[in-house]
Amino acid sequence: MNRNLIVAAIAVVVLGLLASSALFTVTQAQQALVTQFGAVKRVVQEPGLKLKIPFIETVVYVDRRVLDLDPPVEQVILSDQKRLDVDAFGRYRITDPLKFFQAVRNEAVAEAQLSATLNSALRRVLGSVTLLAVLSEERARIMNDIRAELNDKAKQYGIEIVDVRIRRADLPEETSQAIFARMRSEREREAAEARAQGQEQAQQIRSRAERERTVIIAEAQRDAQKLRGEGDNQAIKLIGEATAQDPQFYAFYRSLEAYRKALNKDDTTLVLSPSGDFFRYFGDGTVGGAADPAPASTSANRPPAPAAAPATATAQ
Repeated sequence: MNRNLIVAAIAVVVLGLLASSALFTVTQAQQALVTQFGAVKRVVQEPGLKLKIPFIETVVYVDRRVLDLDPPVEQVILSDQKRLDVDAFGRYRITDPLKFFQAVRNEAVAEAQLSATLNSALRRVLGSVTLLAVLSEERARIMNDIRAELNDKAKQYGIEIVDVRIRRADLPEETSQAIFARMRSEREREAAEARAQGQEQAQQIRSRAERERTVIIAEAQRDAQKLRGEGDNQAIKLIGEATAQDPQFYAFYRSLEAYRKALNKDDTTLVLSPSGDFFRYFGDGTVGGAADPAPASTSANRPPAPAAAPATATAQ
C-alpha cells in the first residue's frame, strides 16, 4: 500500500508538472507568442487559459496596452535658423506581435529605435517651419506630420503610433541670453528715442512760451509807454493850463519844491548869496533888494513873503 501511495503521489506530481508546463494564461493586457526552439508557432491574442506542448514550446508575452515613448531632448534648427531644444514624447501600441518579435524582440530595443526615428522626424518636420508656426495654431498640424512620418517607420516593427506631442520647446540658454540682450538694447534704444523726442518737444514748448512771453512783455511795455506818454501829455497840458492862469504862483510853487529837495536832510549845508535868485522869496519878497512888481490881478492870491534873510545866509 505504501508503494501504491508513493506511485500515486509521484503520478500526481508528474501530472501537475505536465499541466503547469502545458497551460498558460493570457490576460486582457497581454498577447502571447508560442515558440518552438526559437521559431514562432502561433500568436495568441485572445485572453484566457491556453495550451502548449510542455517542455518544447515556450511563451513570449507582449504588452498590448498603450506604452510611453520618452526620447531625450533634441536640439533642432528651424527654417528661420532659430535653434530650439525640443522635449517631445509619444504613445504607441504593439498591433502585430509577430512582426514586433521578429523585428526588435523586446520593448527596450523598440523604444530605442522609435526614439531615434522620432528625433529624426522632429528635425525634418521642424526644419521646414518657423518659430512663429511652432508657437501658433499650426502646432497641431506639425504634430500630425511628425506622427504620420513616425507611423510609417513604426509599421515595420508591428507598432502603431497613437500620439506625438511636444512637451516643451525652449530656446538654448546661450540663444536666450543673446535674445534678452538684444531685447534690452532695443528697449534702451526706444527709451532713448522717447527721451530725445520728449526733450525736443519740451524745448519747442519752452521756446514757444519764451516767444509768447517776449511778445506779451513787449506789448505790455508798448501799452505802458503809450499810456505813460498820454499821461505825461495830459499832465503837461494841465500844468500848462495851470501856469497860464497864474504864472507867479507857479513860480512860487516851483521855488518851494526846490527848497524842499535842496534842504531835505539835516546835514545839508548851503552857502549862498542872499541876493541870489534862489532866495527870491526870502525876506521882503524882493530879489537883490528890489521889490518884485506884481500884477494887480494876482496880488490878492499871492502868498505872504517869508521872513527876511541876513546878508550872508547859511541854511541848515
